[in-house]
Amino acid sequence: MRDAVSQAVVDADAAPAVGSAAEHLATAWGAAYGLHPDPVRAYSEAIKAVGCAAHSVVQPNHGRATLGTMLGKFKGNARAKFTTALSTQSSNDAIAPVEAMMRALWDGQTSRHGKQTPTVPETLEAARAGLHLAATLVQWFASGAVIRTP
Repeated sequence: MRDAVSQAVVDADAAPAVGSAAEHLATAWGAAYGLHPDPVRAYSEAIKAVGCAAHSVVQPNHGRATLGTMLGKFKGNARAKFTTALSTQSSNDAIAPVEAMMRALWDGQTSRHGKQTPTVPETLEAARAGLHLAATLVQWFASGAVIRTP
């Protein structure tokens, strides 16, 4: 997995359209697998990596786009504006796998906002799972496996 994440960092670093995704992904790796793990930071950086990588494809004209606003972009007829390199002939919904992965990452961050009930920080297991999910998404966006259709 380390090699896959390293390759995603290299691919993202070589793709200017994904902004600072490589930096966030590398930081997430260090926070998840370093000498003194920081699961909350690892998860947060993983989300930022995906947000950077997806921004130019999903919401290129939205200066304050987040993973959450990008997920909103997939609602309704707008989802037909995206496609992936994956074959999704059975459901004819090319963006469904990407959306499901992005949603799992977004929904899994339990400490994003404060609320009346206690905030539960992400566990190390959740942070590592989120990092691996983020590495796949960053690679897909950086490589052009997820694109906006004309």
